[in-house]
Amino acid sequence: MSGSQVSSGDAGGAAAVARVGTTLEVIVIPVSDVDRAKEFYGRLGWRLDADVAAGGDFRLTQFTPPGSGCSVQFGTNLTSAPPGSARGSYLIVADIDATRDGLLAVGVEVSEVYHEGILGARFHPAGANDRVSGPAPDHKSYGSFASFSDPDGNGWLLQEVTARLPGRVDPSATAFASVSDLTEALRRAEAAHGEHERRIGAADPNWPDWYAEYIVRDQAGGELPS
Repeated sequence: MSGSQVSSGDAGGAAAVARVGTTLEVIVIPVSDVDRAKEFYGRLGWRLDADVAAGGDFRLTQFTPPGSGCSVQFGTNLTSAPPGSARGSYLIVADIDATRDGLLAVGVEVSEVYHEGILGARFHPAGANDRVSGPAPDHKSYGSFASFSDPDGNGWLLQEVTARLPGRVDPSATAFASVSDLTEALRRAEAAHGEHERRIGAADPNWPDWYAEYIVRDQAGGELPS
């Protein structure tokens, strides 16, 4: 067995690592023209966190998408990967149509919204027969996509996620990427709570607790309160 393999006896060590907070903080993308890339990602409305250089041999520029806990870096002598070789980096959005409209408004070429005819079609080139035009039926969460590239050809994949699958979100922590995301969660909770009050035949004085429970479970993909 090589040193990189893990046996069943190592499970305790893996569990110990899992208990330590480990967050994906930054990904590096390869570009050929730092200033051109900086203009592009700034045009997307991403936050500029850093742009530092050491002479002409090193430069690091960092942007963070709105609401994201992970940033992107590009620059000079950050990576040996060929410019434009980053592919399939996901950008998760709550409303793919609105996001696409926003990209078009700032002059970004973006594909039509589509869903998969077969699993994996999201990674196939535009125009492929297994990409089905339009969003997934009923805008099913995880099912609708669109794609665009930066000036070097680094590819980004938009995916619409409106409800997380169970286990994908820490149920003890609830966060929203934007005011609109929180607003939509409150609207869903309001509608569900209205049904709850109709079922019990009375006003619910503990509605704040009910709303909180609903929103946390909704985001975590858990069973919703009735």
